[in-house]
Amino acid sequence: MMVDIKLKRTKVSEIDSGLIGKHLFLQGWVRTCRSQKGVTFIELNDGSSIKNIQLISNQEHALLTGASIAVTGTLVKSPSPKQPFELQMESLDLIGDADSSFPLQKKGHTLDFLRDIAHLRPRTNTFGAVARVRSRMAFAVHEFFQKRKFFYVQTPVITSSDCEGAGELFELITETKNFFGKKAFLTCSGQLNGECFATALGDIYTFGPTFRAENSHTSRHLAEFWMIEPEMAFFDLKQNMELAESFVKHLVQTALEECSEDLGFFEERYEKGLKARLQIVLDRPFERISYTEAIDILLKSKIDFQYPVEWGKDLQSEHERYIAETVVGGPVILYNYPKTLKPFYMKANEDGKTVACMDVLVPKIGEIIGGSQREDNLLKLEEGIRSHGLNPSDYDWYLDLRRFGSVPHSGFGLGFERAVQFITGMENIRDIIAFPRAAGLCSF
Repeated sequence: MMVDIKLKRTKVSEIDSGLIGKHLFLQGWVRTCRSQKGVTFIELNDGSSIKNIQLISNQEHALLTGASIAVTGTLVKSPSPKQPFELQMESLDLIGDADSSFPLQKKGHTLDFLRDIAHLRPRTNTFGAVARVRSRMAFAVHEFFQKRKFFYVQTPVITSSDCEGAGELFELITETKNFFGKKAFLTCSGQLNGECFATALGDIYTFGPTFRAENSHTSRHLAEFWMIEPEMAFFDLKQNMELAESFVKHLVQTALEECSEDLGFFEERYEKGLKARLQIVLDRPFERISYTEAIDILLKSKIDFQYPVEWGKDLQSEHERYIAETVVGGPVILYNYPKTLKPFYMKANEDGKTVACMDVLVPKIGEIIGGSQREDNLLKLEEGIRSHGLNPSDYDWYLDLRRFGSVPHSGFGLGFERAVQFITGMENIRDIIAFPRAAGLCSF
């Protein structure tokens, strides 16, 4: 029987006990279909929720997993304790068939296998849940800054500047020789451009894709990822840390309140105690520990770390996680790192050895935010550029921000995928982004 398309579509996420007895029109994909004694049971999912809706028909239907259908029927109370209601089907239209070659016909696929079919993995419970949480977190980013009267600025993806000074940039090669008149790269950060607007508008933030040609194969690194980078005029390091803490707490609180069903799925399948771990973020103030204090803590632990601990050396993930997970048992902000470890734009402290910077560390992940107070003194900034082996003339436009009305200002960058990874409890960052790009990986 043909479906009455005059009915307004109802999504699975909208169905509750208040609709019992109502005539509904549903569209979605078949998760399972089985017939017995002349009755067909279909599990339908439309992506709007982790939940399926069970459809009951008094006719036999032969549908394989993956087929798309449209149905009408009446929502009734279910006799099964597994679900509060089900749809007594009246009509069904097969929209798009699927055969036995559909890779998701069987359950229990590994995450490694699903990465090889990234175009289909959103149809699984895991990646549908990741996508929904990621979507809500993206909205939460804008909520947080817009409520604080920040302006959203779209900085360029193509740049001629190396923000970090590390040389890990993807260079653009075009068929037209000298297309840009100079070497051009995919940006690793929108920070320097963001500072231009912060020194005019006051408080701004960027949220966009960034790229790093780092030959890393860890579960925490991608070659293409998204960054949120606020920049605030008249902000010092202390204010920067306070904003970063508030931001992380806002994301976590939103996830707990708005993504409860999906977090429940992650807690059941991937990390027991996930919600309790996230609740700690809200219940405690973030610890503040200087880099020097952190080095002392690591040395006194007497742990034989894979990477030796020494003042002046960068902290590795194992060090960061030990401090966040074992020492603090929650988020921690490390600050005042040696200037030799950090980029040229960070403000020098009076000790001459450290810079006014911070990293926010969380359990399971390690660093989730990196930021600093920016150097607002023209001569010191020029000195910092030279000390990093860079040419000040390449940053003349950036130095102009210190020549004309310079002000103290600060900012930070939050890796969006790492934030979602922390919130969902997923182990590999490649499972947090729709189509992962990393060393040796660029499918589709």
